[in-house]
Amino acid sequence: MPFALYMLALAVFVMGTSEFMLAGLLPAIATELDVPIGTAGLLTSAFAAGMVIGAPVMAAFARRWPPRVALIVCLAVFAGCHVIGAMTSAFPLLLITRVLSAFSNAGFLALALSTITTLVPADQKGRALSVLLSGTTIATVAGVPAGALLGTALGWRTTFWAITILCVPAIFGVARGTTNTARQAVTDASSPRLRAELSQLAKPGLVVAMGLGA
Repeated sequence: MPFALYMLALAVFVMGTSEFMLAGLLPAIATELDVPIGTAGLLTSAFAAGMVIGAPVMAAFARRWPPRVALIVCLAVFAGCHVIGAMTSAFPLLLITRVLSAFSNAGFLALALSTITTLVPADQKGRALSVLLSGTTIATVAGVPAGALLGTALGWRTTFWAITILCVPAIFGVARGTTNTARQAVTDASSPRLRAELSQLAKPGLVVAMGLGA
């Protein structure tokens, strides 16, 4: 598997950790920012709402973006949101950064899922997909509790800085291992129109599978 694939998986791990890690940090955040813990819980809801809205929107608009540039921009915005989150004492601003982080997460994942098809031969696409999505699994199993432990030991802001730091090698790996031209060739040659893709949602088999998942 190419090095860039593992850097994409690292980014997915970082984003997955950020998505769920606040569950163990809400009491500390609520205390320091002087808000009720229920209000602090909106940080989790904001990220979820950003993913729900951002995933289809970003997937639709990112279909023909140059992949390397778009992936780096998504990662940079994600890292920047965590820098702001680690430094701010204003709860509304922290809430906004969570929404923007979710949009960046959604855009990155949509682009990464299409980009990996250009990094490996056709007979290895399934394996490449499993490597990419293993980032989410590892985040749930290891990243979230590690983030909670780090936040408990050194303060919740430390976890935000840790997420930012982990974005750096991911950005470097994506920059070194992906291209814009390869994906563009695939896009120009074989990518269906958005309307054609959306029409697939009416297929009974897909509706059943998505319904079971939901």
